[in-house]
Amino acid sequence: MTMKISELIDFANQRWPLDAKASWDNPGLAIGSPRSTVNKVLLSVDVTPQIIKEAATSGAGLVFSHHPLLLRGVDSVNAETLKGNVVTSAITNGIAVFSAHTNADFASGGVSEVLAKTIGIAPTGPLTSEGDGVVGNLTPQRLVDFARLVAKLLPSVAQGVLVQGDPERIISKVGLVAGAGDSYLDAARAAGVDLYITSDLRHHPASDFRDNAIVSGGPALMNIAHFSAEWPWLEQAAAELRKAFPEVEFVVSELNTDPWDFAVMQ
Repeated sequence: MTMKISELIDFANQRWPLDAKASWDNPGLAIGSPRSTVNKVLLSVDVTPQIIKEAATSGAGLVFSHHPLLLRGVDSVNAETLKGNVVTSAITNGIAVFSAHTNADFASGGVSEVLAKTIGIAPTGPLTSEGDGVVGNLTPQRLVDFARLVAKLLPSVAQGVLVQGDPERIISKVGLVAGAGDSYLDAARAAGVDLYITSDLRHHPASDFRDNAIVSGGPALMNIAHFSAEWPWLEQAAAELRKAFPEVEFVVSELNTDPWDFAVMQ
């Protein structure tokens, strides 16, 4: 049995509406025709040459990714460039590429909420008044113990889990934003959480966050890998898609697309 790609697009646009995406974002169908049919879909965080190869090898006719393939503009799809190689390979192998990105990040049952539940946080509401991120409750425990638990529950990556704060601090109220979230540091302080979790934290914002906590109190901080934060959502998305299209096979890729291969500890 097969489905038309247009059917998946219609479902996705209802479940993760495009009008909820950030202004800079570019989710949706990047490669392929809505009129084409598929019987197997591969879900992934990123669209890389390895992901396209896995799709081709496994017989998937569509890659459903979280990160858009063409997020930033390109002026060439020369097959010897990265994007050109992926586009050419996908087209050559008859593979369509579709994504749900910021429109899926903060939706009910979206990326941030799935991350929270995966690491044992019971969501109670959004981090901001606009509905971004998640705030939730955690069984009270030491920061170091929770960090170890997070490291076990999320996909293993080279950076591990980076933590700022007293290891013995007891935490029970947590805020998080899956993916790059240093623009929400002020919101985390204002929310009165014990710990804020996000990814891709830069030196200066993270340093200021720590120093503010020293001077006037504030949350501890946890930096988890972007890939690890968003990968758990894929299975949630796959489960919803399987329910909507039981005749189609939806498979979550096990390939680790985190950009780092190993770390050397000092």
